[in-house]
Amino acid sequence: MTKLFSPTAGIGLSFVRNPIGASDLSRPGNVSLDDTCCDLNDFGSNGYDTNVRLLTQQAKQLNPALRVMGVPWSAPGWMKDNGRMDQMGWLKAEYYPMYAQYLVKYVQSYQAAGVPVDYLSVQNEPNCCQAGNPTAMNYPGMSWNPSGLVELTKNNLYPALHAAGLSTKVLVHDWNYGDYASFGSGILNDAGIRGDSAFGGIAWHGYSGSASIGSDVHNTYPSVKQFETEHSGGTWIGDQHNEDLNNIIDYTRNWGSSVVKWSLGVDQSMGPHNGGCGTCTGFITVQNGGSRAGQVDYTIEYYTMGHLTKFVKPGAVRIDTNDGSAVRNVAWKNPDGSKALIAHNGGTSSQSVRVNWGTQSFTYTLPARTTATFTWSGTTSTPPATGGTITGLGGKCVDVAGAATANGTAVQIYTCNGSAAQQWTRNSDGTLSSLGKCLDIVGPSNADGTLAHLWDCHTGTSQRWTYDGATQHLVNTYSGKCLDVKDNTSADGARLQIWTCTTGANQKWVLN
Repeated sequence: MTKLFSPTAGIGLSFVRNPIGASDLSRPGNVSLDDTCCDLNDFGSNGYDTNVRLLTQQAKQLNPALRVMGVPWSAPGWMKDNGRMDQMGWLKAEYYPMYAQYLVKYVQSYQAAGVPVDYLSVQNEPNCCQAGNPTAMNYPGMSWNPSGLVELTKNNLYPALHAAGLSTKVLVHDWNYGDYASFGSGILNDAGIRGDSAFGGIAWHGYSGSASIGSDVHNTYPSVKQFETEHSGGTWIGDQHNEDLNNIIDYTRNWGSSVVKWSLGVDQSMGPHNGGCGTCTGFITVQNGGSRAGQVDYTIEYYTMGHLTKFVKPGAVRIDTNDGSAVRNVAWKNPDGSKALIAHNGGTSSQSVRVNWGTQSFTYTLPARTTATFTWSGTTSTPPATGGTITGLGGKCVDVAGAATANGTAVQIYTCNGSAAQQWTRNSDGTLSSLGKCLDIVGPSNADGTLAHLWDCHTGTSQRWTYDGATQHLVNTYSGKCLDVKDNTSADGARLQIWTCTTGANQKWVLN
């Protein structure tokens, strides 16, 4: 427990997601926290959750910043139309209010033990995973549609939490990025769901779909918090190290404020097992029986997660960085002002990494198939804005066509003439401005051939550019691609675009 949760003597895990009753990776048996129909008078009397609660209490003592989430795989069978926790089944309409009280009692039981439940989900992976063949579902799960989850959450759970005086927040969806369009959007789009003070955000799983959907959701609902609440390692993954780091980087670069593995620990047979996944792995493997009974092995997932949780603290905010395919990366500023940068080289050759922080920088050679986390403190020193011409192919100047200032004005190369349309200010935030507007890319898009143009300055990364003096590249932050002269011609009026970086002369620039 110390090596899992202690911020000093371990990796400092700060978010746990506990099943409410049985799941697929629980001791055998489909058991809820009240299996006696038809009231909640026996809630918790079977002791099923006692050890989980005690371990969570210990984890909270080891890491007081720990956030706790509770989530059911199924309501008690007697509340469902099939009378059982497995084989899917719908929650009976008459039990919506009682099921909300069941979840409230769970929160209260933890609160009484000194462990506040920060977040609730009303259903793990709703309508998964045998909607077309319910009897084939061999572990707890439930049939749902978006309208039913809206009804349960908005008109039953929210009022129950308020009536009990609980501050626990509800996370909706709790399922894949790939299921958002068909399922989660129908919940999040409801203004009554988002507008209640008990609403906490949206929860994602990483088994299907692109994490970029998180950015799509952020663009639609900027104030909605997002949490990555489940993905798993397993024997089906060929390169767990590479998989984990790409996941960590993708989830957090797309607004995820947590990264949660399904299992903290399993035994050498990947159990206990109650149906569902029989090949999932965890941070630790606890030897169950045999000559090594009770001994603990630490998996690759323990160390990959440690690159995040050991150095990035609850309340950290992400710092924008230039992510690339050669060295994936993501960075944060912690509440105490310290910084942490994860850099991952999943390739077969070493890569040189340069980190710029204001006027200071350092370089590091990152070996093949290696991850490094860099930390530093202090405030950035802001370099003064500088300006002048930018020259490129054929000695021509980067030029604003016709010295126009309308949004969308073409940016080109042209014979240097000393005009204001060829003077570029290099600002401390990475923008390049001329005539009061910024060098931007159309769309924005990261496709090769996307044209550059002039646009009102804003905070988006499509207007951020990084200059590499060694390669003479101007790299666009949004796309990770280089400013390029279209068709490799030095003729006056040749348009500028972005393109995958090469060694060509049409991508080399001199900042004068």
